[in-house]
Amino acid sequence: MGLLSLAIWTPIFFGVVLLALGRDDQANVVRWIALIGALVSLAVTIPLYTGFELGTAAMQFVEKMPWIERFNIHYHLGVDGISLWLVLLTAFITVIVVLAGWEVITERVNQYMGAFLILSGLMIGVFSALDGMLFYVFFEATLIPMYLIIGIWGGPNKIYAAFKFFLYTLMGSLLMLVALIYLYNQSGGSFDLAAWHKLPLGSTAQTLLFFAFFAAFAVKVPMWPVHTWLPDVHVEAPTGGSAVLAAIMLKLGAYGFLRFSLPILPDASHQWAWLIITLSLVAVIYVGLVAMVQKDMKKLVAYSSVAHMGFVTLGFFVFSDLGVSGAIVQMIAHGFVSAAMFLSIGVLYDRVHSRNIADYGGVVNTMPNFAAFALLFTMANCGLPGTAGFVGEWMVILAAVKANFWIGAAAASALIFGAAYSLWMYKRVYLGSVGNHHVKELTDIGRREFLIMALLAIAVLYMGVHPKPFTDVMDASVAELLRHVAISKLP
Repeated sequence: MGLLSLAIWTPIFFGVVLLALGRDDQANVVRWIALIGALVSLAVTIPLYTGFELGTAAMQFVEKMPWIERFNIHYHLGVDGISLWLVLLTAFITVIVVLAGWEVITERVNQYMGAFLILSGLMIGVFSALDGMLFYVFFEATLIPMYLIIGIWGGPNKIYAAFKFFLYTLMGSLLMLVALIYLYNQSGGSFDLAAWHKLPLGSTAQTLLFFAFFAAFAVKVPMWPVHTWLPDVHVEAPTGGSAVLAAIMLKLGAYGFLRFSLPILPDASHQWAWLIITLSLVAVIYVGLVAMVQKDMKKLVAYSSVAHMGFVTLGFFVFSDLGVSGAIVQMIAHGFVSAAMFLSIGVLYDRVHSRNIADYGGVVNTMPNFAAFALLFTMANCGLPGTAGFVGEWMVILAAVKANFWIGAAAASALIFGAAYSLWMYKRVYLGSVGNHHVKELTDIGRREFLIMALLAIAVLYMGVHPKPFTDVMDASVAELLRHVAISKLP
């Protein structure tokens, strides 16, 4: 078993062990097993970075063995500069989520922790799969634990939100399955992604396949106008579910564009780039305006996620090193920042049991340490220089300006909207005099919550001040991807 298999199956193993511990009177034991499992899973992924060879676009840590031999389906894994940081991010956020649910979850603790660990392994599988059917299995399997997390530990409308999440994402994925089967037949019975990259597909076939993949990945990102499931799901999901959904699961769709749409269908990608850019700019501008009028903190941050992910899809389809690298950096940065934003809202919700902005005011007076962390994360959400939120957005804006000044100018307006809705929320929740007796009775964060906030703050600041380790890893893979996309596949 190689490193990638360990990274996938270690959290799944611990998750299954937790599911076997079926009583809430064992909750403390369950929490510690979950934390040990998450830490071991993170430790397993560290050698992927330390042993990663820079300057090559080749897949590394490759594992390949027959799985379903009759259909030539392989258990084929590997990572390159595009997927490596997403694997590490998944393992890191899992540790944070286990810590975040330590005291908050008191019922079915083993199932809650187990679902997150299994979900972590499945998402790492998506980022590592080099076989089309293996990718699809992992991609669809991630729906099950997240569906349970929302449906069991969510808010009052949790069943509605869980069904909406499941149906939206499943419907899009079914078209992707049709595309995978078509590519399998065209390649002479192979699900190998590398073989698909060399297929000479006609213009009509590329366009149909492009929109089949688009249906699956656009819903997952989510792009406007198929984003409407996201705010409902975030509002009802437990804090840990929102953090993982925003930090990792949205990236599955964006990653799909890089692994399937761009390299397999380069001509269709160029032909329909104008559509993706238009939808991305609508997400960046219109959804940013929608975020401004939200009264629920979770809904506001959910809409801001749609706007931030608009930068990601915009960066992919301007077809430049700067744009694609910036988009990948933005994916990682959004993972840190969005998780921090949702966990900050969770800290307040655990104490007051309300997400409405109007129910707060003057939190800085009773929770000064927490308010300082919240300010840092809010500034990162705005794209403040020196934080992770700035680097990727700035790279994408520069790339967009080089491609077309007006596209870049439109994208840059998101920084203004982002500052408006983020700082206005911070002002109404944290600043001023104490708003009511609930705020007056608040207690500042304890050691566990301080540790969570500190880990995320270090990640946000480190990536903002020193992004070079992140960009160095992806440079060669991005250059190879763009070289490949520039080659026509028309027969």
